[in-house]
Amino acid sequence: MTATPMIDSTRPATKAAPAQTWTIAELAREYNVTPRAIRFYEDEGLLSPTRQGMSRIYSQGDRWRLGWILRGKRLGFSLAEIKELMDLYHADRSGVQQLRAIVRKSREHVGELEAKLRDLRTQIAEFREVEGHAAQLLRDKGADPESE
Repeated sequence: MTATPMIDSTRPATKAAPAQTWTIAELAREYNVTPRAIRFYEDEGLLSPTRQGMSRIYSQGDRWRLGWILRGKRLGFSLAEIKELMDLYHADRSGVQQLRAIVRKSREHVGELEAKLRDLRTQIAEFREVEGHAAQLLRDKGADPESE
C-alpha cells in the first residue's frame, strides 16, 4: 500500500487540463476486476462515483482509491481496514495519521504472517519426519517407497 496521499480533489482544475474520468468498464478492464466488484466497493462506501443519468463516472480520486483497495486486499488488509486507512486521509490531509496507521497495521500483519510461517515450517518438518519414517518402514518390508 503506497503512502502517497489521495489526490486533492478540492484544488481548482486548471484550464489546460480537464479532469479525466473513467467508466466502470474502463476501470474494470484496467484493474482486471469485474464491474460487480467495483459496485461492491461502492456499496461498502469505498468508492463514490458521480452519476450522469444511469452511468457511473469515476474521477482520478476514485481510480486511485480502487488501486489502493486492490493493493490492500492483495496484502491481506480487510475492507474495514482499507476503509479506515482511506478515511484517515480525509481526516488529516497531511497524511501523518494515515502513515502511522499504515505502519501499525503493516507491523501487525507482518507479525501474523511470521507466526504463520513458523507454523508452516513446523508442519513441513513434521511431514518430512512422517514421510521419512513411512518410507523406511516400506523399505524394511521390501517395498519401494517411490512406487504406487
